[in-house]
Amino acid sequence: MFDPKSPLDSFSFDGEVAIVTGGARGIGYSISQTLNALGATVLIADKDADTAGEAAETIGNSALAIACDVTDEASVTALVDMAWDKFGRLDMLVNNAGMAVRDIAVDLSLEEWQSVVDVNMTAVFTVARTAVRRHLAADNASNTLRIVNMASIMGLSGGGLYPNQSYQATKGAVVNLTRAMAIEWAQQRVRVNALAPTWVRTEFIGALLENAALVEKMEALMPMGRMAEPEEIAGAAMFLLSPASSMVTGHILAVDGGYLAQ
Repeated sequence: MFDPKSPLDSFSFDGEVAIVTGGARGIGYSISQTLNALGATVLIADKDADTAGEAAETIGNSALAIACDVTDEASVTALVDMAWDKFGRLDMLVNNAGMAVRDIAVDLSLEEWQSVVDVNMTAVFTVARTAVRRHLAADNASNTLRIVNMASIMGLSGGGLYPNQSYQATKGAVVNLTRAMAIEWAQQRVRVNALAPTWVRTEFIGALLENAALVEKMEALMPMGRMAEPEEIAGAAMFLLSPASSMVTGHILAVDGGYLAQ
């Protein structure tokens, strides 16, 4: 049943537990930091334990570093089990881990293609499914698990400024996987939505940012005339994770400065 709250109360995560994959850098770090600031205990999952540890130490409070390879099901299971075994709950999951291999299709090896598929698509399914399995086993009728998957404007458009077919394909898959998850789990106290950011000023696109002419072209494509900052993606994530979006599932929220509206 819907429990009405004031708008401000909706954005408090006191006592709740979140997992953020790829939570030690860029967008993931900003989401981890914001969730923690709003009262959540955040498990920062990253393949590199040292990087996760540095992020957790910087955020402080209730931020915990967890080494996790999202392409390994045993590692994912250990991550989800830690949330439940240590805290007895998991309220939020942000499937943020991702990668890109920017190369023309005729030169892209199948090994490179598969590595992008494994991280950007299969891992989204594996982590979400593992979290939902524990959620359903707990049979906590008062709790709703909220999942936010990281898609991209490139999952809703063909791009074109530079070659990136494996990224476009996997982010397009995340878009429809999110919708399928939302439908299947809608009556099982699970909400699933996705964010579709534009280009965001993080190290993930560091090589692109070094090309001034390319940056100028990117920003010219944006009605707002600029790229996004990580904090702007985190703000949208807070809405999808909060009770303020309690009737929202299966939605792809573009945070793109108007790019897809053209």
